[in-house]
Amino acid sequence: MSKMTDWLGGVGERASRMAERRRAAAAAAEKSAAGQPAVEDAPAEAAEPAEPAAAARPPGPPPRPAPASVVPWGVRVAAEVGWRLLVLAGLIYVLMQIISVVSLVVIAFAVGLLVTALLQPTVARLRRWGFSQGLATATTFVGGFVAIGLIGWFVVWQIMENIDDLTDRIQQGIDDAQEWLIDGPFHVQEEQINNIGDEISDWLGENSSEVTSAGLEGVSYVLEFFSGAAIAAFVTIFLLYDGARIWRWCLNFIPADARDAVAGAGPKVWATLTGYVRGTVLVALIDAVFIGIGIFILDVPMAVPLAVLIFLFAFVPLVGALVSGALAVVVAFVTNGVITALLVLGVVLLVQQIEGHILQPFILGRMVRVHPLAVVLSVAIGTLVAGIPGAVVAVPLIAVLNTAVGYLKAYHREHVEDPGPPPHGSTALEASPAAPVDTPAPGTDAEAAGTAGTGKGGGDTGSRGGDAPG
Repeated sequence: MSKMTDWLGGVGERASRMAERRRAAAAAAEKSAAGQPAVEDAPAEAAEPAEPAAAARPPGPPPRPAPASVVPWGVRVAAEVGWRLLVLAGLIYVLMQIISVVSLVVIAFAVGLLVTALLQPTVARLRRWGFSQGLATATTFVGGFVAIGLIGWFVVWQIMENIDDLTDRIQQGIDDAQEWLIDGPFHVQEEQINNIGDEISDWLGENSSEVTSAGLEGVSYVLEFFSGAAIAAFVTIFLLYDGARIWRWCLNFIPADARDAVAGAGPKVWATLTGYVRGTVLVALIDAVFIGIGIFILDVPMAVPLAVLIFLFAFVPLVGALVSGALAVVVAFVTNGVITALLVLGVVLLVQQIEGHILQPFILGRMVRVHPLAVVLSVAIGTLVAGIPGAVVAVPLIAVLNTAVGYLKAYHREHVEDPGPPPHGSTALEASPAAPVDTPAPGTDAEAAGTAGTGKGGGDTGSRGGDAPG
């Protein structure tokens, strides 16, 4: 009987302890829901022992790190630079496609801009003499148009006057070349030379359709030339007459924060472009005059047309002088022989050396000086993109960009006192292995100094971030 009484007492005691634990758990849940910290009311000895099965359970795999923290820092930087370069390349490609569609208008506008840079000082001079804006523009434009027309007429007239003599001399040169090949050291047989002529005639007969289509393409190129010339003429007229107002209108598309800087860069860029065009015209004129005089003294046919071609090709840096000089040497060789060709080559090289080492540095000056490597690369890219017009526009474009970038950098240094934090937004900056300078690492002396300084106004907080681990 006593055992039964003890057993029932034990059951009651365990039931009361279980009820107390349930009441404590319910109270803790109510307090945590109300925002108060839970307080363990149950005695420590009342805690249930852990289950043996749970204690014997093997531990799970450790948590995996974030993927971004595993990628090396250099790979992350290279990847982010790469996708930005891809975006820029895509933007340039789209712009090039748009420009290729409207290439005629773009080239005509560029030519009109260059002609305006050449004629605008004349308009300004006429304005100082008392001419109205319209009268000064009309006088300058008509005078330039008449001058270009007279030069073109003179060149055509010289070609028509000398074409018969040139044809005869070319035929004589071909006959001399045939005789030299037959009687010279190569001992070429006459039948082989005749076979070459027959093959050329047969090729022309078999490919007459291609020759005809090439002629039609030439006609289309002539039509495009006159269309572009008309657009360039209109661009020149309006820029000469109302260039200042057009420039102010273009400034409205610039953001307000950058408008003052761009407005200040505009006159500098225009001065560079004007100096480049006028200097190039003067250098080309000197080349044409002196090389033309040398060719005329050596009795080479069509000296004046060759001088005009030398003047026009001088607007294509490096390549133009090479092509025009080679053309003059070839004409001299075909018409007057090897000795005259060598003398013409000497004249061309002498004048070009004087131009490169004396005329261009003296006339163009430092304002439009561009490194020769930049000239070569820009001419090559311009030729690949837009042919001869692209080669003509490439170097002045590089000179203008050089002036604009230099002015904008100087303006930024003078007017922007605190540029602020560098631009960010990439994940690589957030994962940088170096801690920011103004953020001390936990537990360092800088943090302690900053905490102590908060009581005095917090002025020294984070001033010693150099102790942060790198």
